[in-house]
Amino acid sequence: MSDNSNSDASKQSKRILTGIKPTGIPHLGNYVGAIRPAIESIQNSDDEAFFFLADYHGIIGCYDPAIIHESTKTIAATWIACGLDPERVTFYRQSDVPEITELAWILNCSCAKGLMNRAHAYKAAVDINLEKDDVDADQGINMGLFGYPVLMAADILMFNATHVPVGRDQIQHIEMARDIAGTFNHRYKPLFTLPSAVVDDDIPLLTGLDGRKMSKSYSNTIPLFGETNPQVSSEKQMHKAIMKIVTNSQLPDEPKDADDSAIFEIYKAFATPAEIADMRAQFATGIGWGDAKQALFDKINNEIAPFRARYEELMANPKELEEILQMGADKARRHSRKQLDKTRRAIGIRPLAKLK
Repeated sequence: MSDNSNSDASKQSKRILTGIKPTGIPHLGNYVGAIRPAIESIQNSDDEAFFFLADYHGIIGCYDPAIIHESTKTIAATWIACGLDPERVTFYRQSDVPEITELAWILNCSCAKGLMNRAHAYKAAVDINLEKDDVDADQGINMGLFGYPVLMAADILMFNATHVPVGRDQIQHIEMARDIAGTFNHRYKPLFTLPSAVVDDDIPLLTGLDGRKMSKSYSNTIPLFGETNPQVSSEKQMHKAIMKIVTNSQLPDEPKDADDSAIFEIYKAFATPAEIADMRAQFATGIGWGDAKQALFDKINNEIAPFRARYEELMANPKELEEILQMGADKARRHSRKQLDKTRRAIGIRPLAKLK
């Protein structure tokens, strides 16, 4: 793929980029919605892939250094344990590639403020303030949140990523990255590829323990490998969480509506079509809630259990994780140094003369 092209990504070979924000412990929803499909998508592919820990994005709303540090460790260990091959992809920590933040500043200087005013996250924060009396519209909003789309654009454009897997709520950010790249290419030189958002509507959004979307903000998640330094095994933690899934008061032997059950919805994300059909039949004939939860645990555990030993090994040996991330950073910087040098020269920041 040529680094000098600004044509649409659909006309080029694929270069995939995925960012993971380290602000919590990975849960089942993260695994089903991001980790598993991302790893599967590159296993039988020749596409280039960049996976990074977006720690600078993490500090936009998380001010606890311990959470950022520990989450970086657990998320890196999770991805590697679940099958991400650091030899196959470029796996790095965002903060280990300083060229990205320098590029973000350069892009800021050719990005219209009005574009950032339209960002969904910023507008939502302003709307919350406007609902209050005697509160400034921008109260509590930092420049990190306001400029988030520019840093995300730098993450993408630094490596001329052609395809960026995102949820529907992130499509706007990819469109902004295209706008920012287009403005730079027109004003200076065509250096940046226009990326395409990749949205897979077949990836399920799991329901949490309380019936709402599974999310850390709702405290309704099922841990993938358990909390850090657990007093009980991660397998027991997962079992305990699944047994807390909220159900109705129907008794055993009463027919149950599978499509109105969080248990069945989560089960579908791990089962084969034949297993799903069999479980649906069991709901119709009146499976007990305890039996349904146990069946769900068994199905999930069969898939996750093989990853636990590697996860625990990595968590106990952070030096290995750091070596993996530094290896990825070295690979990433081989790209980023060249791209930043081209960018700096394009805007007029270059040596005045060659020195002997």
